[in-house]
Amino acid sequence: MKIKSVKAIEVDVAPRPKTQPRVSKLDTDGFVSPMQRYPELKRSDWGNNWKRTACVVTAEDGTWGFGLTLHSGVTVPLINDHIGPLIEGENCMATERIWDLMQKVTAPYGTAGVSSFAISAVDNALWDLKGKLLDKPIYELIGGPQKEKIFVYASNTDISYGTENSIAWFLELGFKAVKLFLREGPDAGLAGLNRTEQLVAQTREQVGPDIEIAVDCWMSMNTDYMVRLAEQLRPYKIKWLEDYVLPEDTDSYFNLRKRIPFQTLATGEHWYSIHPFAFAASHGLVDIFQPDLQWVGGITAGIKICHLAEAHGLTVIPHASSNYPYGQHLAYAMPSVMWAERSEGVAPPGVPLEELVVLPGTPVIKDGFLKPSDAPGFGHEFDLGWIEERAI
Repeated sequence: MKIKSVKAIEVDVAPRPKTQPRVSKLDTDGFVSPMQRYPELKRSDWGNNWKRTACVVTAEDGTWGFGLTLHSGVTVPLINDHIGPLIEGENCMATERIWDLMQKVTAPYGTAGVSSFAISAVDNALWDLKGKLLDKPIYELIGGPQKEKIFVYASNTDISYGTENSIAWFLELGFKAVKLFLREGPDAGLAGLNRTEQLVAQTREQVGPDIEIAVDCWMSMNTDYMVRLAEQLRPYKIKWLEDYVLPEDTDSYFNLRKRIPFQTLATGEHWYSIHPFAFAASHGLVDIFQPDLQWVGGITAGIKICHLAEAHGLTVIPHASSNYPYGQHLAYAMPSVMWAERSEGVAPPGVPLEELVVLPGTPVIKDGFLKPSDAPGFGHEFDLGWIEERAI
């Protein structure tokens, strides 16, 4: 069976919850970012307004697969004008060949970054198509179920409801691990460091001694501040410190591995394709890989990263991996994936997780665990009309 067409469109697939949050929103500019050294710029000033990109890969018999990614302003034309025409006519089952073709054809302008987002949408759509044609869920095609269920932690990415309120809601939903996002970086100095410690200390007191706490630095630290941060947070038994320097700052990864050997380090959501993960694994730079399957190169890249991790005794906890079926299927099949993440705010306090599903058919977390759909492909429960209704 050959690929008949590859089509990308800009979509708005934001959930439309009916339940009102039980607490009011706070005025906040969000969690820490590298841009905080320019306080005159708000997040709305420097963030882009692009929506998501939906990719539909259709076979000769009309069967179609669906993939999703970000940055529609650049990924839609990249798929429609370059990647799509290249792979039309290829064998639908040849996922390795097609992934390699996409990697090679984008090399002249950079396989990483924006290209990797586009490749991810196509690759995931192709796997969805493959599963539908074979009448198998993706986890069966990539190794079969490795665990009974997937342990999921909750990330407090949306801090606008107050961290204490959100953490209380996560615990009520049954999560056994949570992640905090820092509010300040090196430019806040010692006072900011002390406020960070207070945030973590209050959360530890709130959740008790048996709930894991991870901390996300969102590319905003430097070596000096990270060392001080790790030392100051040591009494609170942090599960890991995450995404702490700019993704290309290789020297800092080496330096910090030496300076804070006691601290579990995690990163990778802003690494693209397999090469940064291979380099980090071979040099022992981090303990936990966190690729995002809608950014890193799709399921195909995710499988390769999991095998790299397993060969080096590392763990994989894919970014946003329980939000979408892509990460759910990878987590269910791969031994190196120990946890999955529920991010994008999880849910405002009082709003059921069922109302925050982005793609219909995506299983919902129950008491901190989930299983992926056993329907063909990724188990999407929508038709082409649903996609068209959300087109912009």
